[in-house]
Amino acid sequence: MQQRDQRSAGGATAPGEPLMTSRQITLVIVGLMISMFLSSISQTVVGTSMRTIADDLHGLDLQVWVVTAFLVVSTIVTPIYGKLSDIFGRRPLFLIAIVLFLVGSVLCSFAQDMVQLAAFRAVQGLGAGGLMSLPMTIMADVLDPRARAKYQGYFLAVFGVSSILGPLIGGVFAGEEQILLLDGWRWVFLFNLPIGAAALWMVWHYLHLPAHHERVRIDWWGVALLVLAVVPLLLVAEQGRVWGWLSPAAIACYAVGAVSTVLFLIVERRMGDAAIIPLHLFRSSTFSMATLLGVFTGFGMFAGMMIIPFVLQIVHRMNPTEAGLATLPLIVGLMIASIASGQIIARTGRYRFFPVVGLAVMAIGYGVLVTLEYTTPLWVLLVGQLLLGLGLGQLMQTLTIAAQNAVQPKDMGVATSSATFFRQLGGTAGVAVVFSMLFARLPETLQAAFARRDLRADLAAATQDPAVLSDPGNARILDVLQHPEQLGGALNEDSSFLNTADPRLAAPFLDGFSNATSGPFWVALAVVLVALLLAIFFKAPPLRQKSAMEEAMEQRAARAQLEADASAPGAVAPPVTTSSIPVVRVPDDHQARPGSS
Repeated sequence: MQQRDQRSAGGATAPGEPLMTSRQITLVIVGLMISMFLSSISQTVVGTSMRTIADDLHGLDLQVWVVTAFLVVSTIVTPIYGKLSDIFGRRPLFLIAIVLFLVGSVLCSFAQDMVQLAAFRAVQGLGAGGLMSLPMTIMADVLDPRARAKYQGYFLAVFGVSSILGPLIGGVFAGEEQILLLDGWRWVFLFNLPIGAAALWMVWHYLHLPAHHERVRIDWWGVALLVLAVVPLLLVAEQGRVWGWLSPAAIACYAVGAVSTVLFLIVERRMGDAAIIPLHLFRSSTFSMATLLGVFTGFGMFAGMMIIPFVLQIVHRMNPTEAGLATLPLIVGLMIASIASGQIIARTGRYRFFPVVGLAVMAIGYGVLVTLEYTTPLWVLLVGQLLLGLGLGQLMQTLTIAAQNAVQPKDMGVATSSATFFRQLGGTAGVAVVFSMLFARLPETLQAAFARRDLRADLAAATQDPAVLSDPGNARILDVLQHPEQLGGALNEDSSFLNTADPRLAAPFLDGFSNATSGPFWVALAVVLVALLLAIFFKAPPLRQKSAMEEAMEQRAARAQLEADASAPGAVAPPVTTSSIPVVRVPDDHQARPGSS
């Protein structure tokens, strides 16, 4: 493996001279891991702190915009980073991504309301799109698929560690009133700066992959149409409950999204290899299926990871730090499954069964979560999280490797970023759908909870208790009870009054919120089950034995040799055709060796 690593970076060097030493590759991997840590912690650190942020900025019902602004922008720019990195090289695009991410982090820390915070998170997302996709692309450049599986397992372990630390860090900062004259929650974004500076330094000093400055067209029309196709559909997914699903605004979004999608496909077909998402990639059934499963996986992942912290903090009345610790089972499951599956793929080259098993385990996890009520013991929720993590850990890296293994080296960047794009698109849609459903159902479930006889009896007893009536911690909830018209939207802007309320007063709210979450969990379960059925038909050609850079170098060397032979004195120039160049071909889906799954 060491000799292969030394030759795997590509570029112009003397014959026999190592292109990258093992030390250089190790330092590059470390830099990529720091970047992965930065991008992943930026998603998880907000989860446990969002309730505090939303309460402070008076917009709990607007928090979905903060989450999805980041996800929408990072999703849209992901394929752009991949395509431009194929043209101009990975390093400059990676540096730009880190700088944009850090600028967005600083802006987020000074937001004065939820609208500003959503806008600044969008700036942060401009950089996060590159941080999410380019590390996996660079790994495909320098490592063969089996070694890549092992390292991607470590990358997902880094993701797991950051996912553990993120909620804890977010909870600690959000739990402090002030730190160095700033609100504690603002440090949720400022603490990115030293990590980002370390990533920037590592990439600047050690990432020196060759850049192929090809004269190609940049698909700006494709970029514009991609934005017009994705944003309106996500917008109506978020606001449909407010506008009405058949309102003029919603219908306009449907029309713009549909027309833009058709035009996008027409433009991409005409652009050919220069397209932002080349359509020829989808001629491979393996790439197409891996991409589709990635969409469903993203939906299932983000649906759970965004709703569960709210259940922990509102239903189980945890503070942000406690909620961060309570997400530990999900992350532990993800780490165990990702490292184990990476090691198995590295040793055996088999990967077909991981999507099936992973989705089955995720389905069982959501099967547990849909049974939750506000009186359900906490350990049931922890078991559900563990199962979700064990399922996700088998899916994320496997689908990426399958997509990379299905394309030619020249398409490695755009293929990796496209796979990441569709997974993020699924995740963004998942966040929009589950939160829209949650807050749409909440007025109904709250009314149903207040209609329960047992809860009404306890409520009546509490309102007759002089100690309850004189306690300032119950003032807000008593005010809501005196104005029934406020009941449906009582949790939309500020839920902090539940923390200090008498348990008998808070019980109907906890029951109503818990029941409102069952709908989103049922939707996520249905999506995962559909993906499981599709995964049964997933084809997995054998993993290739060389890195993308090695294959690209061999192709360039073959072309150069043909040109040299043709120009030699007295030589008869053979016709240079695609078939005459000994390229390394991707195994056809129908030519996989028996037992290669």
